Amino acid sequence: MLRIAVAQFNATVGDLTGNVERILKCAAEAKARGAQVLLTPELALCGYPPEDLLLRPDFYRACQRALADLAARVEGIAVIVGHPEEDEGRCYNAATVIENGRKKAVYRKMRLPNFEVFDEKRYFEPGTEACVVTLAGVPCGIAICEDIWVAGAAEQARAAGAELLLVLNASPCHLEKHQQRSRALAERIDATGIPAIYCNLVGGQDELVFDGASFALDVQKVCRMRLPSCEEALGIVDFDGGHLRSDDMAPELSLEAEAYRALVLGVRDYIGKTGFKGAIIGLSGGIDSALTLCVAVDALGADKVRAVMMPSPYTAQMSLDDSREMIRVLGVRYDEIAIAPAMAVYGEMLEPLFAGLPADTTEENIQARIRGNILMALSNKTGSLVLTTGNKSEMAVGYCTLYGDMAGGFAVIKDVYKTLVYRLARYRNTLCADGVPVIPDNIIVRPPSAELKPDQTDQDSLPPYEVLDAIVRAYMEEDRSPREIIAAGLPEEAVRRVVRLLRIAEYKRRQAPIGIRITPRGFGKDWRYPITNRYTDEF
Repeated sequence: MLRIAVAQFNATVGDLTGNVERILKCAAEAKARGAQVLLTPELALCGYPPEDLLLRPDFYRACQRALADLAARVEGIAVIVGHPEEDEGRCYNAATVIENGRKKAVYRKMRLPNFEVFDEKRYFEPGTEACVVTLAGVPCGIAICEDIWVAGAAEQARAAGAELLLVLNASPCHLEKHQQRSRALAERIDATGIPAIYCNLVGGQDELVFDGASFALDVQKVCRMRLPSCEEALGIVDFDGGHLRSDDMAPELSLEAEAYRALVLGVRDYIGKTGFKGAIIGLSGGIDSALTLCVAVDALGADKVRAVMMPSPYTAQMSLDDSREMIRVLGVRYDEIAIAPAMAVYGEMLEPLFAGLPADTTEENIQARIRGNILMALSNKTGSLVLTTGNKSEMAVGYCTLYGDMAGGFAVIKDVYKTLVYRLARYRNTLCADGVPVIPDNIIVRPPSAELKPDQTDQDSLPPYEVLDAIVRAYMEEDRSPREIIAAGLPEEAVRRVVRLLRIAEYKRRQAPIGIRITPRGFGKDWRYPITNRYTDEF
């Protein structure tokens, strides 16, 4: 029997010493639980993705030293560790099997993804040979992430004699990604006839969140192990007579639970790994800032979160009351700073320049920028990071203000459609142990408004969010033409309007802070449209 420990742990990019210590800790626990092998995630030694660190020769030398240090300190258990490798001027995404203080085998990733958020062909050469290594008498094939999404690498391992496939992964999450991974691995099992164990990275890295959720499938493609989403875990799988057994079976989550956990993990790791002291959030009394505040508190703790309400003459009393109620329930530090005095000063300063011109969005944007200045001043003074509160729907069509509500360091719900914002707010309220909703019902049911002029609602300027989100998803995530979107039943006037707004807002999005990606395509690494662009869409 072969006992494999699956270590989904939170590696930090570039922290070679820290990552080695985490692997050693996992190895000690695995050994104590009777495992003969520890399986770690893809590039676990250096963290994923290292991006252009991989263009530096000194980075490879440092990784080589860290790998040697790890090998010298591992005893009584084999460890399969992912790392970058340089060999005779060629660079590889590799996995080394360490046993008895030496390198027993090295596998080089064959399939290099170069789509969505991946740029591996920029850095690596593809491997060409299968790696089958015998561990406790079992021939095990090694594969790395993309190797199991397409045919070839796993089949080569089987042809070389593998009876079990061990897969190292750094697969970033998006909604319903678990099902896609399971289908991909099932296809390789169909093709090879051998079971597989899938070890995935966990943790936040800039805009990406790696959700862990490692799993194992037997030859019947039945899940025999599942580790939890968005938290570190060490699972144990026994391989005996061609069969997999495990007592680790985390429950499957709802879409809302998956999304919320990913947001919390993304905020916790971005703040924690970059060294900021805490988070500052501008509250408005609306649902976006309410959800962002909940995520921040759940990620960091109430003591590290500060909320600032900055009412204007257009702020409804309901907005103030609801914000104060949230603060009471959550227990974070709270300040109210009225912006009317600053608005008056700006008005006086600009009056000679604006003489004879009607009021328009200029005056609205000034309010947003006053608030942005206040939040950034607090950030500079305290060392805490401003979390922006704009959602994906607004980001898509430019319903946001440069240097105003876009001012900040991290955009928590940048990839969350407005319709999903409402679902997540309701989900968060189900987590309240005492039954008292943390997000007041008023915030959820009232029409959304920027409150920058009297009686304003979002739908004065935008289609209903159900329509807007459907159009953005079809155009932006699915690459469907406006003609196809209209043919699918969405109103032509709204499609024309949204597509136009989406295109002309590109210059704003380029200046937005990075934010957590939870959909198959976010406004970040995997959206690279030119700002200067005269292409005409097909209508």
